[in-house]
Amino acid sequence: MDAILELKNVTKYYGSGSVVTKALDGISFSVRKGEFTAIMGASGSGKSTLLNVISTIDRVSAGEIRVEGRLLTAMKEKELSLFRRDRLGFIFQEYNLLDTLTIGENIVLPLNLKKLPYEKSVQELHSVAKTLDVTEQLDKFPHELSGGQRQRAACARAIITSPALVLADEPTGALDSANARKLMDTFQLMNRSLGSTILMVTHDPLMGSYADRVLFLRDGKIWSEVYRGERSRQEMYGEIWSVSAALGGESDVF
Repeated sequence: MDAILELKNVTKYYGSGSVVTKALDGISFSVRKGEFTAIMGASGSGKSTLLNVISTIDRVSAGEIRVEGRLLTAMKEKELSLFRRDRLGFIFQEYNLLDTLTIGENIVLPLNLKKLPYEKSVQELHSVAKTLDVTEQLDKFPHELSGGQRQRAACARAIITSPALVLADEPTGALDSANARKLMDTFQLMNRSLGSTILMVTHDPLMGSYADRVLFLRDGKIWSEVYRGERSRQEMYGEIWSVSAALGGESDVF
């Protein structure tokens, strides 16, 4: 399968002069089309920085990042902005829904920004809302929904443009355990039924066990990888904990 995301020797420094921190240290990996990959690691391991440079929120200090073969690290800001809008989908811990818009208006907003014809936008809205089971919430406002419903609406907004890559930053962080599991079921639906390529940062081994692959970061480097293969989610969960123990268990992750 074709690689949607490719990183080659990605390095990121913060600070200047005598106070410099290497947040990412020569990271290289790829994500295939249709793959669900999770990023895990201790606080300060570089997982949030990694997501930021892939999402083009931050710039790398060295190395290359490609999405669909396009070199993001060479793009100018205007080109990056359009690429971010059209080819990347974002799901955040705190939903980031606009309080003054209905759920339907929130979901369809990316299509409005692209100036898609109204009829086509409505068609896409109802299609994705039906798939992710938020049709009954379309006329409500965010404050009228539960956390789980708001996060499913955020998922619908993230995939309505059929992005090349969906980036999720601790998407279950604000949810209780029941809603977190429901959200991961939604992620698997997005991945398996809709073909979404997902890269998710999480601190929770249980959430990581839903992924096809987990990359573990340590000190800005890829320390280990776990692949699902033919294993069940329960077996994947056990393997994640085994790697966690090998890492030393010194973080909020483990």
